[in-house]
Amino acid sequence: MTKMPITIEGKQASSTNAATWCSYQEARLSAQGTGLGFALGEGIGCIDLDHCIIDGVVADWASAILDSCPPTYIEVSQSGEGLHIFGLLPEGSGRNIRSGEKAIEFYSAGRYIAVTGNSFEGSPARLADLSGVVASVV
Repeated sequence: MTKMPITIEGKQASSTNAATWCSYQEARLSAQGTGLGFALGEGIGCIDLDHCIIDGVVADWASAILDSCPPTYIEVSQSGEGLHIFGLLPEGSGRNIRSGEKAIEFYSAGRYIAVTGNSFEGSPARLADLSGVVASVV
């Protein structure tokens, strides 16, 4: 499965060019692609925990990050092995942290993320400030 962003017309989209984006309603009605993506920015960011769910169990390193999060929307990734923690973050450079089994990325501008709508353990449908979480991970 590819995660290349495309427009509702089936052309290549850009994570940095708003002219290639559309509304949720327009995307939902489109027959193009295999899912939805969200362009991060304007105060909305995501912490992406890759390969942290093994045999249905969240790895200890990821559990520690989840425990530090305020109530915010969290979803299971397309692979079923990762988590996306969405929240409020000021725009800035993204980070990709690989250390041992940890695989953490966070972005708040210039990226899009494939979304599933598969809420993790009943997470709330709201966004909380994740600045403190990101600062503690770095």
